[in-house]
Amino acid sequence: MTTYKIALLDGDGIGPEIMLEAVKILKLVAERNDVEFELTHAPFGASAWFECGSSFPDSTKAVCDAADAILKGPIGLSHEESKKIPVDQQPERGALLPLRRRYNTYANFRPVYLPRGLAHFSPLKPEIIGEGIDLMIIRELVGGLYFGLKETGVNAEGKRYVKEVLEYDEDQIRNILKVAFDTAMKRKKVLHNIHKSNVLKSSVLWNEVLEEVRVDYPEVEVIHILVDAAATYLCLKPTMFDVMVMENMFGDILSDQGGGILGSLGLMPSACLGDNKAYYEPSHGSAPDIAGKNIANPYSMIGSVAMMLEMSFGMTQEARNLWDAMQGVFAAGFSTPDLSKADSGVKMISTSEFGDRVAQALQAAPKP
Repeated sequence: MTTYKIALLDGDGIGPEIMLEAVKILKLVAERNDVEFELTHAPFGASAWFECGSSFPDSTKAVCDAADAILKGPIGLSHEESKKIPVDQQPERGALLPLRRRYNTYANFRPVYLPRGLAHFSPLKPEIIGEGIDLMIIRELVGGLYFGLKETGVNAEGKRYVKEVLEYDEDQIRNILKVAFDTAMKRKKVLHNIHKSNVLKSSVLWNEVLEEVRVDYPEVEVIHILVDAAATYLCLKPTMFDVMVMENMFGDILSDQGGGILGSLGLMPSACLGDNKAYYEPSHGSAPDIAGKNIANPYSMIGSVAMMLEMSFGMTQEARNLWDAMQGVFAAGFSTPDLSKADSGVKMISTSEFGDRVAQALQAAPKP
């Protein structure tokens, strides 16, 4: 029997609640397949700072180092609560960016998927959604403005200033572009390259490296589009996209917009891959305003499990079964209060009930 070690970083807010549903599914997957999951919880984020004095404690690093994959819940608190934590220890700076840096998880996959039967979740008109939305945003995750030199101070005129550096080298760009081309080859062989080369020199270099990489992928059609135009077309014609590749900050913004066209970031799981380690997480925040109410939909967390099954453990068919099980719960007319209004005609269920129904549907699927 194959054994996989998984680090579980529950995170903050609704994180522990939706992590419970992910664990429920992992235990069922283990029962249905010839595998064993060793699950180890470890503190991470704001809750870790209040508990341990660090947002990414050394004990958590040790658990992650030993794991075959990491499943991470959302992190962060309200603005007022976050001010109780020193700036450099606030979850994004003190935990999330160090996690990415430690394991060089440079390739971020964020699927934007909404079949026609679930189109009622989207704010877009049915004629725009058409037969459904199915695109993959691939974001470079460990370079660019977020990881560049940061400096604050007072200048010679006595004015406060800030300087943040956007920096990439050609190897970082080449690595993520290869991931994007490989992904395009597995899908429709169309790659939208998102850039801002009319203003940013970083995009000029990005496009130069792309021209070098594309020689190895003659079957892939490359379509260049400026980031602001891409934002527009995501609203006006999202079905024109299949695989989109972009630098770090562009990816942060456009993937959140992807959640918007679906109707909620609660419908967006994600995978963050490096050469030797991967972590998986919902794309949304910790929603502290609804924490503890058992109303947060666990789709993005369970979807992150599905991505982990396929991308880290090679369990492609069981991952497909899990996607079908989740979408089947929605298609049967069930939802949670965070995703749907009381008068929307759907049957409202809790976080745990959603997880139970996904488990029931998965149990009914043929074993791989």
